[in-house]
Amino acid sequence: MGTGAGDEDGEGEDELLPAMADDDYSAQLSWQSESKDNLKLLMDNFSPAQYDRFEAYRRHALPKQAVRRVIQQTTGQQVSQPVAQIVAGFGKVFVGEIVEKARAVQARRSETGPLSPDHLREAYRLYQAETGRVGSARAGRGRKLFVR
Repeated sequence: MGTGAGDEDGEGEDELLPAMADDDYSAQLSWQSESKDNLKLLMDNFSPAQYDRFEAYRRHALPKQAVRRVIQQTTGQQVSQPVAQIVAGFGKVFVGEIVEKARAVQARRSETGPLSPDHLREAYRLYQAETGRVGSARAGRGRKLFVR
């Protein structure tokens, strides 16, 4: 591919890609293959409810423009789209952790149904106790999280 003299489709593509040694490329392919195998093994062992939650997690993302706007309002500086995308990724992980803890709170209380703001507040409190304060969401700032 791309090495023959008569290959017109891929002509010039190699120049656009960063140089990667063959052993680095092989290691990358091996790692990607292993990651896919591990994900497949994990998904094969999901319960139907876990699988549904995982698929919902995979399908959804925080809107990058909204994240970018929040960052700009918070810092007072312009941010690039890649930075907003990275922050959105971290935000998605944070939301996932809070929801996971909220589900544990709900189960510990032997409650069923959708998560309530109380479950989310308790999950956030537990998260803070485990990891320390998060951003500007500190007590005493006049704004409660997870309340409309």
